[in-house]
Amino acid sequence: MRTLSIAALQTTPIARDPLATLELFAERAAAVRGAVGHAQLLLAPELHLSAPPPLLSESAGHAREVACEIPGPLTERLGRIAVETGLWLVPGSVYERAGERLYNTAIAISPQGELVAAYRKAFPWQPLETTDPGDRFVTFEIADVGRIGLAICYDGFFPEAFRQLAWMGAEVVLHPTLTTTSDRAAELVTARANAIVNQLYVVSVNAASPAGLGRSMVVDPEGLVRVEAGSGEELVTDVLDLDAVTRVRRFGTAGVSRMCEQLDAGAAAGLELPMYEGGGIRPRPGSGAGE
Repeated sequence: MRTLSIAALQTTPIARDPLATLELFAERAAAVRGAVGHAQLLLAPELHLSAPPPLLSESAGHAREVACEIPGPLTERLGRIAVETGLWLVPGSVYERAGERLYNTAIAISPQGELVAAYRKAFPWQPLETTDPGDRFVTFEIADVGRIGLAICYDGFFPEAFRQLAWMGAEVVLHPTLTTTSDRAAELVTARANAIVNQLYVVSVNAASPAGLGRSMVVDPEGLVRVEAGSGEELVTDVLDLDAVTRVRRFGTAGVSRMCEQLDAGAAAGLELPMYEGGGIRPRPGSGAGE
């Protein structure tokens, strides 16, 4: 079996104090290792380590004040935490400074302490979120497990984002969010929809109250909700069976709907699918997606 044991922190930062939030994250990572011995990957909400204040209290200058370079001292510290705990770390996203540009960037750190992926949010939540948009989607490989895709909050409302990650071979999409607004209910609908139409797992982790509305969720490749949290501080755990992705893509959702196969057949028959470079949506050779 190809399994991925995940732990997601539905939590809040120490507002306006990234250093204190980072040290608390380190303590909690160690605690997760002690509580869930088989955990392989730890996930946190969007912008958690940038420690923003509540939505309507964040000043225009906060993002630039706390922005960091990637790689840099933050990723080095996270690397040490990963080595100490033996966990893959996807600690939400952070404000990244790259010259004059400012991005909202999710990072992935291996248990060996290496920065293996950095994804800049493609669809900032406008007009409030003024970070620059990223220009590419990102996946990374966990050896003997599968390929993992990264998305951030508002990306979930754009089906192109999750479809592109599926085309790149993702079997799980990690989706940190920071949602305090009434559309959290809609986000949960789109999380299920993105899982169904791309036949992959979606792990949507939101900040806890009062920083966010919580309701973090794990959805399987057929759109079934495996776990849904409440609104407060919570450790969300699950063991994902990535062979289920292979099964669903082969036999279909509920054993009947084989969307990937039909899209491939359409492409072979001459249907134009420009976003897939003229081909179907089967993962590219060598993607490690367990075909």
